[in-house]
Amino acid sequence: MMTPDRTRKAAGTGGATLLALWPLALGMVLFALAPAVLNQGLVFLAGLTLVNIVFAQAWNLLFAYAGLLSFGQAMFFAVGAYTMAAGPQQLGGGPFLGWLLIATLLGALAAIIFGLVALRRSGGIYFAVLTLAFAELVHVIITKTDWLGRNDGLVGITRPVIDLGVITIDLTRGDAYYYAMIVGCGLASAALWWAGHGVLGRSFRAIRQDPVRAAFLGLDVDRHRLIAFAISGAASAFAGAMFAPWTQIVTPELAHWSQSTRPVLYALLGGAGSFWGPAVGAILFGAVEYATRTMHGIADITTGLMLLAVVLAIPGGVMGLVMKLRGRVAARSAATPSPAAGRPQEQTP
Repeated sequence: MMTPDRTRKAAGTGGATLLALWPLALGMVLFALAPAVLNQGLVFLAGLTLVNIVFAQAWNLLFAYAGLLSFGQAMFFAVGAYTMAAGPQQLGGGPFLGWLLIATLLGALAAIIFGLVALRRSGGIYFAVLTLAFAELVHVIITKTDWLGRNDGLVGITRPVIDLGVITIDLTRGDAYYYAMIVGCGLASAALWWAGHGVLGRSFRAIRQDPVRAAFLGLDVDRHRLIAFAISGAASAFAGAMFAPWTQIVTPELAHWSQSTRPVLYALLGGAGSFWGPAVGAILFGAVEYATRTMHGIADITTGLMLLAVVLAIPGGVMGLVMKLRGRVAARSAATPSPAAGRPQEQTP
């Protein structure tokens, strides 16, 4: 039975959690307004940005919290996308929410299988190279598998109709699937925030800072790293599963090494030190790609130069710069004496 003090403490913790998620609520509202003010082309890009945000946050949970650098995150994204695309096509359909769950679980399973090999045999840059090798292995398997479409991929992926028994939600009409993506990606982002700021998140950070000391204090370092890898893989696969019906086409390029660099770039641009930094980076990166879409041949150069400038000028990314400016303003405000403090005090006789 909870005492009144514990009840108040739990209520305060829950309120603080909801308050900390205000950027997520604001972002969901702004994305929900997109179809009312933007054309369909920009709405399509907004949907891709939603997927990229979850993809980047999943990678950053692994990097910024658990201290693991992965260059093969695209393999989990591809697992989710191809599960959602090939599963209903090859097995005669099925419930969308069921396939979404299967795709997420397969992403976690793939991360556990690869993690058991990579985490126990190596660390640091060797772990990053191994994840890159595993991702390329997945890419090759896709290109050699007939029922995955080989090099041509799979097309004609239909958007779902969700039958809940009492109510049927038709996501094939208008912007219905876009709004479903807002809800799904919002829930995934909230789950990643909880994983990074709860008990698991504190354990991850302790291991990242000093794995030897964390092990001395009783933490199972290998198990916690494997859990972080599984959560990251599951969230990346979820993002891929939401991506497939949105674009209605999947190709082996989703497992290519270049796809694995995207969450890294988003995190560097927005700021890997902040949970919301990768989201900011994904939005800014999407805006830059759209602005340079007509610059054939130099669009990638422009993007690369921008990222180079960010890394050299503001190593903490955009969110790091914002926090730095806030700290300077706060320090300046604290150093400035108030008018009342500057006036001489009256002496009483």
